[in-house]
This record gives sequence, structure tokens and C-alpha cells, in this order.
Amino acid sequence: MVRELTKIVYKPFPESTEDYIVIVNPAEYKRWKAGGISIPLTEVVDSFQIFWSNQGSQGLLGTPSNQQLENVFGTHKDVDVITQILQKGKEETGKGIRTGEVGTNLSKGSMAVDTKGKSTTGIP
Repeated sequence: MVRELTKIVYKPFPESTEDYIVIVNPAEYKRWKAGGISIPLTEVVDSFQIFWSNQGSQGLLGTPSNQQLENVFGTHKDVDVITQILQKGKEETGKGIRTGEVGTNLSKGSMAVDTKGKSTTGIP
């Protein structure tokens, strides 16, 4: 199952390479942004996780420290920080973001790990 998700990217300064990112459900975010602020954030955001990257929004994503959040947003409370990112951030659609399922290439085998020291190939 693939759901379409959207990233909201907030840059504290235009010349900064730091990005703070929240993943949202696009339909609910558009309703929230259009004035439906009474919509609970639990319906708008995919998770209450804030991502941070110093390589741009396409780089490796990590989790910011409380100190970083305090310096940029004036608080480290996730609800307050997420609200600021949603209000001030820029929307970037990510149609390739997958949630819920992990796809594996079944043609490469069962991905079982042999911990007994014997391989299943070559056994008569």
C-alpha cells in the first residue's frame, strides 16, 4: 500500500543549508492551511517526528536536538515546533514516499540468514 505524502520544509534563513521537515497527509494539510486550524494535528501530520538536514531537503535526514529546536523556534515542544513549520514552511510533494509496507525483491531469495554454519546449497 502506497500513500501519497507531502513534506513541509522550513528554512530558518534563506542562505541556510539547514532544513526542518515534517511529513504530512496532503489533503488534510491543505484543509488545515486553508483555515481549518481546528483540525487536529494528528490528522494533518503523518507522525509527530521532526526531521533535520544540513544538506538540503533531499539529503540525509536526522533528528534535531532540543537545543537546535530552542535556538530556531524558541521552544522544543513538538506540537509548537510542528505548528510553526506547518505555518512557515514550503510544501514539497513526494509521490515516491512509501509508508506501511516494505517491498523486497523476492527473486533474490528468502533473505533467511544461515546461523548454523551450513549453507542450503550443495547439500545432497
